[in-house]
Amino acid sequence: MDKQFSAVCGDALGSDDASALAVRVSAGEVTASELIEAAIARAQQADVVLQAMVSERFELAREQSERRQPVPSVAQPFGGVPMLIKDNMDLQGMPSLHGSRAMPSQPAKADSPFCAQARATGLIPLGKTKLPEFGLTATTEYSLGEPAHNPWHFDHSTGGSSGGSAAMVAAGVVPIAHANDGGGSIRIPASCCGLVGLKPSRGRMVINPMAKSLPLNIVADGVVTRSVRDTAAFIAAMEQQHPAPKLPPVGLVQGPGKEKLRIGFYTRLPDGDEPHADCIAAVTQAATLCESLGHHVEPMASPLTPQRADDFLLYWGMLSAALAWAGPLTVAKGFDSSKLDPLTWQLAYHFRSNLHKFPAAMWRLQRGLAVHTKLTKGYDLVLSPTLGQPPPELGYLKPDLEFEVAMQRLRTYAAYTPSDNVCGTPAISLPLGQSSNGLPIGVQFSAKLGQERRLLELAYGLEAAAPWAQFPSS
Repeated sequence: MDKQFSAVCGDALGSDDASALAVRVSAGEVTASELIEAAIARAQQADVVLQAMVSERFELAREQSERRQPVPSVAQPFGGVPMLIKDNMDLQGMPSLHGSRAMPSQPAKADSPFCAQARATGLIPLGKTKLPEFGLTATTEYSLGEPAHNPWHFDHSTGGSSGGSAAMVAAGVVPIAHANDGGGSIRIPASCCGLVGLKPSRGRMVINPMAKSLPLNIVADGVVTRSVRDTAAFIAAMEQQHPAPKLPPVGLVQGPGKEKLRIGFYTRLPDGDEPHADCIAAVTQAATLCESLGHHVEPMASPLTPQRADDFLLYWGMLSAALAWAGPLTVAKGFDSSKLDPLTWQLAYHFRSNLHKFPAAMWRLQRGLAVHTKLTKGYDLVLSPTLGQPPPELGYLKPDLEFEVAMQRLRTYAAYTPSDNVCGTPAISLPLGQSSNGLPIGVQFSAKLGQERRLLELAYGLEAAAPWAQFPSS
């Protein structure tokens, strides 16, 4: 396919995932400095075409790699491995612009708790990646400025909001990158870019600073990777530093589980329509693959409803209103709301126009887990599309569309992911499908609260049974 990009070459990184690179560093086969130099060279080459980075800290990454000692460490399973941070998380000395021209450019005084923990696993950040304005839409595009480009086809969206991170991992610049998810923002770009994207349970990771004041915490931090074992190793490493006593422990998942699961699957959208035929085919194929592994798989009624979609949109509008009319108080001094993208203002006005509906919407959202548990009773896991269509062309979801057009498109495109944010339940997107024109398509498995281990064990089995292409053109 034309308009593809892969940074993979015969340098120190090769085509290895993060786990393999860490083993090579520990064994003395390669140094952390060599990995960082290779990743910097790849980043410089890739960003010319992908436009997925916001800022770099190459010199500091070099210094940190030189201090890295090549000794095995349980506490640092990713010792010396390069990564990237999404630009809505504080990294000391670098501004956090949240994808918005409204943000003042002020260097962070300290790492956010998540970044500090990620660095403690041995990962070395090279810089920060793009997201749409405050992660409010499902594509990494702007009303002004260059979008992030999908390495599988430059003219298509990376998804959002962790689109910059997903693009750089998919292109082979780094094997792992930070992502977070308030309505699908780990899983959506994972689907668009052919990656593994796990949204952890609410409370599994240290709380996101911007989620502390929310009436309902819908945000979970994590990573996008090319392999199940990298995602599993990252979850285990972070759990060592931040145990979640109210949730079942995950531990280090190293292969498929022996448990035979009862899996329900559905494809229908909240309005009763069906998604794109390629997305239906991906779910059908995944269901058949699960059956071949000995799991019981059967169709189920869609748990999605128009009311739940309306309530989530109103909550999204509340977040936008807090930015539009109280940004200097809720985000940062020097915040300039006049520079916000049109979509942010449109969502804020939607909230103001429907303010009278918000108390009932919040009541329903806060009961989301109980409702979801009832609707999925009898199933260990639920399988669905990750998205309602393959990665769209850039511009399809651009944040200066007419509001009704944008909402109609988003309701179809990103209908399947928000439920797990509302419920706090874990969900994973796996790149098991492909569109008719060769673009990645993810399928989503969601589990009960705290059951990341079950998702990872199934993912290992599926990855072994139907390995996915690791890079464009591979």
